[in-house]
Amino acid sequence: MWPGLERERSTDGCRTRISRLRDAFSQSIARLQQASGAAVSTLLKIMVDQSAPASTRVRAADSVLDHAAKAIEIEDIEARVSELERAAEANRDPGLR
Repeated sequence: MWPGLERERSTDGCRTRISRLRDAFSQSIARLQQASGAAVSTLLKIMVDQSAPASTRVRAADSVLDHAAKAIEIEDIEARVSELERAAEANRDPGLR
């Protein structure tokens, strides 16, 4: 047996397992994204339902505000990263292109 071959095989096997786990996780994320519309509708219905306990309505409202704030933060980060990528591309040494 060649030195390091066993480690290389186990690394390939590990990469394959990680790839499969990522695929499964990706599918789970896609399902969550598909269900997010219904989740938002549920929160909004509870938030305005006068027959629901006040604490439940407040919790729903807090959740809506929290998720809205996180969405704004993510959009801001995405915009900043895009701008940094554009600046990095513009400053890239022309000799390396």
